[in-house]
Amino acid sequence: MSRVGNAPVTIIEGVEFSIEGNLMKVKGSKGELQQEFNTDLIEIKKEGSQLVFTRKNDTKQAKALHGLYRSLAFNMIVGVNEGFKKSLEIRGVGYRGNVAGKKLTLSLGYSHPIEYTVPEDVTVEFDKDSNNVIHITGVDKARVGQVAANIREYRKPEPYKGKGIRYVDEYVAMKAGKSAAS
Repeated sequence: MSRVGNAPVTIIEGVEFSIEGNLMKVKGSKGELQQEFNTDLIEIKKEGSQLVFTRKNDTKQAKALHGLYRSLAFNMIVGVNEGFKKSLEIRGVGYRGNVAGKKLTLSLGYSHPIEYTVPEDVTVEFDKDSNNVIHITGVDKARVGQVAANIREYRKPEPYKGKGIRYVDEYVAMKAGKSAAS
């Protein structure tokens, strides 16, 4: 029995939720999202200000999708109301970046600057206090996480000096360098 799928989702004040066929639509102050779902396996009912997710049968696929659709609906409601944010930190001598419109330019020790085109539904900006922290915000949790992962992929943190792009709360296990033989 899915414990996640059994928990009802409360629709926050100011958020509109609708089901049209096999499409969940959520509209809020920050934007709107939609997600397809399998109507043959999962049934979504709106009871007052709560959403209840029930399985139509106990197949393996229905059990897997039960909690997934509940989590997706919850993330959609939170996203259009509050939004999601990921922060990346650039560490290294000479490593820096800047944002001009929808283009992120990074200098990460390569022979050329790296240019990343930011998707329309995501906002990328640098921290006001330090020029080495990137804040990625948007309404879609998966999209924000994917953009952060794509940016981090350009120069992952290395374990000897710790240089590279890492999440702000990420721990990088440092290794000892070479030692001189005596």
